[in-house]
Amino acid sequence: MNLAEVIIKKNVEKHPLKSAVGFKKKDAGWKELSWNKLSEIIYKTANSLKNMGIEENDRVTIYADNSAEWVIFDLAIMSIGAITVPIYSTNNQEQAEFILKDSGSKMVLVGNQIQYDACLSILQKEETELKSIIISKKAVWIKKEFSSFYLEDFIAKSSSKLEFTPREKDDTATIIYTSGTTGNPKGVVIPHGNFINVFNAHFEYYQFKNFEEELSLAFLPLTHVFERSWSLLCLYGGARVYFLEDPKDIAKELVEVKPTMMCTVPRFLQKVFAGVLDKAEEGSPLKKKIFGWALQNGKQTAEYKRTGSKIPFGLKAKETIANLLVYSKIKEKLGGRLWFIPCGGASLSPEVTQFFESVDIHITVGYGLTETTATLTAFPFRNFVHGTCGKALPGVELRIGENDEIQAKGNGIMKGYYNQPEETRKVFTEDGWFKTGDAGKIDAEGNLTITDRLKDLMKTSNGKYIAPQMIENLLTNNNFIQQIVLIAEGKQFVSALIVPNFEFLKDYLKKNSISFTNWEEIVHKKEIIDFYKEKIKEIQQPLSDFEKVKKFTLMPAEFEISSGEITPTLKVKRNIVLKKYADIIEKMY
Repeated sequence: MNLAEVIIKKNVEKHPLKSAVGFKKKDAGWKELSWNKLSEIIYKTANSLKNMGIEENDRVTIYADNSAEWVIFDLAIMSIGAITVPIYSTNNQEQAEFILKDSGSKMVLVGNQIQYDACLSILQKEETELKSIIISKKAVWIKKEFSSFYLEDFIAKSSSKLEFTPREKDDTATIIYTSGTTGNPKGVVIPHGNFINVFNAHFEYYQFKNFEEELSLAFLPLTHVFERSWSLLCLYGGARVYFLEDPKDIAKELVEVKPTMMCTVPRFLQKVFAGVLDKAEEGSPLKKKIFGWALQNGKQTAEYKRTGSKIPFGLKAKETIANLLVYSKIKEKLGGRLWFIPCGGASLSPEVTQFFESVDIHITVGYGLTETTATLTAFPFRNFVHGTCGKALPGVELRIGENDEIQAKGNGIMKGYYNQPEETRKVFTEDGWFKTGDAGKIDAEGNLTITDRLKDLMKTSNGKYIAPQMIENLLTNNNFIQQIVLIAEGKQFVSALIVPNFEFLKDYLKKNSISFTNWEEIVHKKEIIDFYKEKIKEIQQPLSDFEKVKKFTLMPAEFEISSGEITPTLKVKRNIVLKKYADIIEKMY
């Protein structure tokens, strides 16, 4: 039941020479490692960990960007029965120190100079349990006298043969610290059995054909349970996984790598959707007409596919032409081969999923948490309902509890929060159901709809309840809005802090001959504020009057991870933003 053993052994035995992982070397393009070569490096790394005194149940941290080294270290740690503790590569020294100290990690893998310098400072403190630092890249300058080793040197003399440490299904594989929208993060304890059970549930649910031929591009942080679980699932099933170090390169690398699968977050899909619509709007009247025609045909075809019905011959013929004229061009921007995209982390509006289904890319909207080893529910291939989060995977039970809270049982539920029995007790009911903290409803067919985070629900001074995520999601579907934070708690009306999509806004300025100086000046220009007023008025038409944003402030810069305003998974830390911009908010009232 050792997760690493299950993943590695069956693939090495089945197809030793088949490519397993891909990575990009500077100035050398994408390279691959076969299952044989990957296993050899993992075994050498695992033996090196043991040689350095790492034992069963010791915690070992990974504090680095996505890379082949990341997953190699992860699998090596679990191979010997130790426990992987990921830290977001964007976390600062204070955040990293909290996790290293709280977990009692003895060793850490880092990927760049900033991460190394932070860990070196931590290692030199008396109260730390950190004993050594491994560095994945030789470009990083290190101090060898402080137990610092380049990974290449660290594993050079180790044996490439390994005896896996036996693990029971309830033995801990990893402690994943939540990104913490409020307070300090908590360490979620996930055992080996959770991953294997969740992987098997996915394969039972989807009945993939020729999964070993798939190629996934990992661009979300491996620190997050979503990308890590998805990438390990792909390896478990024998598919290839390419690891993208810098997510900012995603547009370029999609075209180079040409993945067939890729997990993502709603914002990525919203940006693609908005970009396509904007491009179509710029076209000639004929091109606009062709685009509209193609999209309409795509929606009709997608609906037949969704229900499993036979597509009429005439519609098939139209679809062939639409694909040639429109869809193929959209798909080429995404590499040309993408067909399956799991998406989670926040709600995604029906018009976005319908658009991608129209161009024959299946967006598998899902719902889950770190505490549930990612997926609880997901769209099936047939008879899914747009606007929902799909149905429960095999082995998952759901119910709606007090205050419409979604509660779950199943073999993906965490063991608890590390060293926090009281916090663990708070999130379980007396009869053993995990309380997600999300409000939702389940229809007669078992489709789950998230209504909001319970702690995010806002009550205006008029007694009206506002569900901010739904409204924020509606507004950020527009290509001129990058980020938004709604304000309503205790207020007489809804207001918002809005970060423009500066790329689209810059084009708008150019087309309308509005001189550009800096964004601070632009967001205060009357014509820009009026432009956004009209946009927001148009977008908000479906909302009830009490839900509509009445006043807003345009922000001159994006909310940043480094400033603590958003988490590494791009979720706004609402409390921090409200506190930081309290003066601006007060002026709107």
